[in-house]
Amino acid sequence: MGMRAASGVGQVLNLDTLVRLQRGRQAPATPHRLPLPAGMTAPMGCDAVAAPARYGPLVLPRLPRVGCVFADEAHWWWLVPADSDYALEWPAPAQYAAGAVVPDAPAVPGLIHRPDGTLPYTPPIPLYLALCRVMGTTPTWSRPISA
Repeated sequence: MGMRAASGVGQVLNLDTLVRLQRGRQAPATPHRLPLPAGMTAPMGCDAVAAPARYGPLVLPRLPRVGCVFADEAHWWWLVPADSDYALEWPAPAQYAAGAVVPDAPAVPGLIHRPDGTLPYTPPIPLYLALCRVMGTTPTWSRPISA
């Protein structure tokens, strides 16, 4: 069973076509991978941690070393070694992105900080602690355990 297009001209829309069109309207923005700047290497692989943009300027001065940082209007993204989410519960509203893939950005965020040298990483533990501090969250290892 199909429906004729509103113009009445020959195109038949069946249920499969309508479902496909609806899914296309709901599809999220194309994922983008944060690029390594020229001359940099990532021997430990590369993931990223995002925080809402309002936290970015509060986090930077709390870090002993700042690696590559990307930003768009909504988020700041710090490159970290792969698997930096292992045994860490990153504080909400921070987001962890395996493979440094930014899922919902309309375009690749711009590079706003490039470190000296060839390694793009921000150390994950200081970044985690800085994010916890500015977001008012207690690090998971400091929380009381309930029996």
